[in-house]
Amino acid sequence: MKRRPAGGEGHTRTQILDIAEGLVQSRGFNNFSYADIATSLSLSKPALHYHFPGKAELGLALVQRYDQRFFEALSSVDGKDALARLEFFASQYVSVLREQRMCLCGMLAAEFNTLSVPMKESVVDFFDRTAAWLSEVLAQGKSEGAFAVDGPLSTRAFVIVSSLEGAMLVARLYDDINILQTTVTHLLDGLAGSSLDVAPKSAV
Repeated sequence: MKRRPAGGEGHTRTQILDIAEGLVQSRGFNNFSYADIATSLSLSKPALHYHFPGKAELGLALVQRYDQRFFEALSSVDGKDALARLEFFASQYVSVLREQRMCLCGMLAAEFNTLSVPMKESVVDFFDRTAAWLSEVLAQGKSEGAFAVDGPLSTRAFVIVSSLEGAMLVARLYDDINILQTTVTHLLDGLAGSSLDVAPKSAV
């Protein structure tokens, strides 16, 4: 029988994921190693491999956890009007950047060709689910008379998420969060003619 790492298996696994997530969001998936995590947590590499046999398994667990938390956060605005839901969605990106981080799945998308097949599938699924959620919100906004959207809703949904992901990159390049905030404002103004009340805390 394998010996369980001290401190509790679940606690150690969570710590590993937390450290790895921060590394991906700041460096990218290919620019950190198990040694970086082991050093941060004062763990041995075998202890890391006990929880995640390889980096691909660790990466897949990261995407799955990120996806779950992200959509749980979005569910907190179920029942609100479409504009409030869209404002909350956009505020998550602003909050992530304010914490000197990037969208985890956005970072992985930049390294897509180097990822394992299960990781690729999970990243694509994240963006598919995001676009589907946005499409539903846009449809709600149209029915409420709040949004004027021409063309397929799925196309506008991908424009929104692509604009936010790209704006995060440019804002980080210039170390200027206002670039992202301005993008958010223009996106919302284009749909509803209103400004974003940015939420201070991110759930992702």
